[in-house]
Amino acid sequence: MKAALYQGKENIELTEMDTPHPGANDIVVKNIYASICGTDVAVYQHGPGTGHRITVGGEFGHEMVSRVAEVGKNVTDIQVGDRVYPYPRLAKGDTKRSGTVGGFSEYVLIPNAKWNQQIYSVSDKIPDKLACLIEPFTVGCRAARRSQPKQGESAVVFGAGTIGIAAAIALKYFGCKKVLICDHSDFRLRKAGELGFEVCNNERYDLQAKAVDYFGTAPSISGKTADVDIYIDAAGAASILETYQRIGKIESRMVVVAVLAGMRPVDILSMTYAQHAIIGSGGYMPEDVRDVMAIMESGRWNIANIITHEFSWKELPKAIETASDVDHSLNVVIHYGM
Repeated sequence: MKAALYQGKENIELTEMDTPHPGANDIVVKNIYASICGTDVAVYQHGPGTGHRITVGGEFGHEMVSRVAEVGKNVTDIQVGDRVYPYPRLAKGDTKRSGTVGGFSEYVLIPNAKWNQQIYSVSDKIPDKLACLIEPFTVGCRAARRSQPKQGESAVVFGAGTIGIAAAIALKYFGCKKVLICDHSDFRLRKAGELGFEVCNNERYDLQAKAVDYFGTAPSISGKTADVDIYIDAAGAASILETYQRIGKIESRMVVVAVLAGMRPVDILSMTYAQHAIIGSGGYMPEDVRDVMAIMESGRWNIANIITHEFSWKELPKAIETASDVDHSLNVVIHYGM
C-alpha cells in the first residue's frame, strides 16, 4: 500500500508498506479522502513535538473518510464496502494515536472495530469530499458546546480556519442568533462571509468597534462594550486572552480550542469582578460526531466551499505547504482516487 511516513521537519517519505490484514475482530479500511490538519502543518514546518504526538518514521494523518476493505472472521455487522468515519481517539485502540491513525496512508487497520465507537457510518447525504471534514468539525463543535450556548445568544470566533468556521456553524446550529468571525486573512474571511457570517479583519480594524456596531452594547467593568456572550479562540494568538479580558462584557465566557503551548497572564481581579469564564476545549466526544453529521446532512451551510485545494496522494508535501498559506488556502484535502 501507499504510505506517508513523517521523517522530521519538511521531510515526508512517500513509500510502500505491506497492506495490513485484519485479525478475527478487526477491519481494514481504504481511505477515500483525507484532510490536512493544522497540527500536520505545524509538525511539517517546525519539526517533532509541535503538533500531535507524531513520531519520526511513523505514519500520520487523522482526518479522513474511508471504505471498509476487509473484515475479520468474527465481524458480522460491518460489511465490505461500508463507508465510514474512523474515530481517531479510538480507531487504533490508543488515544495517544489520535493524530497518527494513518490518514495519509492508503489502508488502515482498525482493531476490535465496533459501530459508534471506532467507526461511524457516513450518511449517503454527505459527499465523500465533505465527509473528510467530519473530524475537524467535531473539534469545532466541541468548542461551541463547551461555551454552553443559549438560544438567541451572540458570539465572536477568533480564527477563520476549518475549526473556527466549524465552531461558528455549530454555534448557529445550537441557537446563537449572531456570530462574527475575525481573522487576519482576507481570503479566509471571504470564505466565512460566503457562509453567511459577519466578518472582521482584526489586524486592520478595531474589533471592539465592529462588535459594538454589529451586536449592540452591554456593560463591562470598564464601561460600555459589545453585547457578546461567547468568545471562541480558534486562532491561538497570544493576544487573544488579553483582548477578551479587555472587551468582554460582564458574565461573558471564552472557550480556548486553539493549540498554543505556554503560560498566559490572567488578570484574576478583573476576571473576578467581570465574572468572566475561561474554558478549555480539546478533542471531541460521540455527541459531537452525531451533531456534525446532522449539520452536514442538513445542507443548511455550503460547507464544502471551504475546501480550496485538492491534491493526489503523491503530492502530499505540496498539499501541506499549500495548507500553510493562509492567504491563499483554507482547507486542503488529499484524494486517493486521483
